[in-house]
Amino acid sequence: MEGQSQGNSRTLRATTNPLHRLIQAGPHVLSEPELLDLAVGTARGDVGPALSGQFGGVGGLLSASFEELMTVEGVGRARAARLMAVLEIGRRLAVLPPSARPRIAGPEDVMAVASDMRHLDREHFRALVLNTKHRLLRSVDVSVGSLTTSIVHPRELFRTAIRHNGAALVAVHNHPSGDVTPSMADIELTRRLAKAGELLGIQLLDHVILGDGRFLSLKQQRLF
Repeated sequence: MEGQSQGNSRTLRATTNPLHRLIQAGPHVLSEPELLDLAVGTARGDVGPALSGQFGGVGGLLSASFEELMTVEGVGRARAARLMAVLEIGRRLAVLPPSARPRIAGPEDVMAVASDMRHLDREHFRALVLNTKHRLLRSVDVSVGSLTTSIVHPRELFRTAIRHNGAALVAVHNHPSGDVTPSMADIELTRRLAKAGELLGIQLLDHVILGDGRFLSLKQQRLF
């Protein structure tokens, strides 16, 4: 019983630890305070809420000075500098000109911008939202599944595209097994997504499956 109790405690810590959850499911599952904790390099869980509360969220942090950040308990020079660097990266990304955004011209480009998915141990379904010139506007995980399946509804995928003013999109999901062979469910889902895109005026350019160093384009395979 003692061993089982210790095992349950480790499982609970793993499922509540922000770093573990980010690795397993992606950053989108974390709250703003949890993201701030990771940004400043602490796992205590108290600095992020304090930062968010004192400055009213990330919007307030963007205008905070170095000295103001250090007034928060647990934030010294190193953490304040780390946080300012992270915020500055976000600010620069937000003002990138369209020409600086990667262009998705084929599955090789998809592989390049979604290479992190190759190492995930659960199936993730991701939307690459593109503008009229097929440059990347947003990369958003819309579903996290099990070891062998990811479940996504067309409305979830296209809601993401509409929210970010997308003109087209590419669907991407990974196969943790490394085998990129599409299942019948993959093919049927892709055809449903393509039909939904036609109705909404947002073209599904491709659905790419990623494995370990490999990819398969359902468009190139003429499966939709």
